Amino acid sequence: MTSIFINGQEILLQPAGWFGPWEIAAIVVVVLLLFGGRKIPELMKGLGKGVKEFKEGIAEDDKKETGDQEEKGK
Repeated sequence: MTSIFINGQEILLQPAGWFGPWEIAAIVVVVLLLFGGRKIPELMKGLGKGVKEFKEGIAEDDKKETGDQEEKGK
């Protein structure tokens, strides 16, 4: 973490885009209020499936590129 001094007082700076503990707690509370406790596991399951499919798609593209490069090298 970076800090600066203004008028003799140290001020800690967070990198842009990072959330502190209070911001994370506020986000969790809002999500619980919007979706309720029962809906969150379903949302996380869907998110997990999406991430898994994304990774499989990337791996498939890498295999295709590797195969294309091997064919060109022959």
